Amino acid sequence: MHPDSHPFDPPADLRRYRRHLALPEVGERGQLRLREASVLCVGAGGLGSPLAIYLTAAGIGRLGLVDFDHVDITNLQRQVLYGTNDVGRPKLEAAQDALQRLNPDVEIVPHPVRLDPSNAREVLTGYDLVADGTDNFPTRYLVNDACVLLGIPNVYASILRFEGRASVFGAPHGPCYRCLYPHPPPPGSVPSCAEAGVLGVLPGLLGAIQATEAVKMLLGIGRPLVGRMLLVDALAMTFRELTLRRDPQCPCCGDHPTITSLQTTGSACPTPAPQEPEQIDVHELQARLAGPSPPLLLDVREAYEVELSSLPNARHIPLGQLPQRLQELDALRDIVVYCHLGPRSTAAARLLLQSGFTHVSNLRGGILAWATHVDPSMPRY
Repeated sequence: MHPDSHPFDPPADLRRYRRHLALPEVGERGQLRLREASVLCVGAGGLGSPLAIYLTAAGIGRLGLVDFDHVDITNLQRQVLYGTNDVGRPKLEAAQDALQRLNPDVEIVPHPVRLDPSNAREVLTGYDLVADGTDNFPTRYLVNDACVLLGIPNVYASILRFEGRASVFGAPHGPCYRCLYPHPPPPGSVPSCAEAGVLGVLPGLLGAIQATEAVKMLLGIGRPLVGRMLLVDALAMTFRELTLRRDPQCPCCGDHPTITSLQTTGSACPTPAPQEPEQIDVHELQARLAGPSPPLLLDVREAYEVELSSLPNARHIPLGQLPQRLQELDALRDIVVYCHLGPRSTAAARLLLQSGFTHVSNLRGGILAWATHVDPSMPRY
């Protein structure tokens, strides 16, 4: 507790936080810790909206918001900080108004910038916790690297379509984001929410999980998602958990890190049009697998997806690792690449063709199409 901390001023503070004060795990001491704490939300969109609302309601002392966008009519389906009258306004201006109405005692600090290597350290410095609500890989990797270099825990979540995931990275003895994904996927290999869509209530669910983890971390209570990743499937309403471990070889938080300063990860520069792979459907693949010279199946999904379902005898190399592991594949072999739905495998097939592989096909519709049209007994996700 800071030496300048003061007890709550009854009756107003007592009434506002009465339900917190009734919890032995929080109480007055815990509520004071929240009042003294500071959290930076990177992104004030789908995830940042519920996150900022619940942290403000909880009585966080200082809440920073990073965003440079304006409110668009398409945001209102999921970004619950904003209303129709806010369309066209800077997001941080509208967010600050809404949050101050909710709890005027919380200091809202706007950072109307695009986070990049030149300003990330300055923006993050001084916060106890960072909550990553970004929707693009360059910023996600930048936030991770900055948090590791500054020693700030990173409460992470991401969403797409009907699925989300959450974890806490960069905590002492825990993994960082690069322990799972050392390098970003090739540009265009993973569809954005604008391309693939997102269920409007899903960021509310994941943002509330982020807020819960942030409050637990600040209070030092419970079991945070350090070394664990929570996978949420809103369609099936299932919650699964993966165990994560810090990678001693991680380029960011490993025993001998090679990332010692902030840098841009990924590129927005235009690239030449890629060579397009042949697209085959599941029935054609089924016939080729039954033939005298079956192709090599290359599965470019993540390890947790392979645990759920896979095609027999497939070679597994996650898309993010493929550029560093091309030498493990025979460039003259007939290869069929697949993923869950098709976008990642298309990117992988393009990479193989650009790297000199001569016989590469992509499975249209991915393993989900196989489960739908060839093997209905296969688990779907």
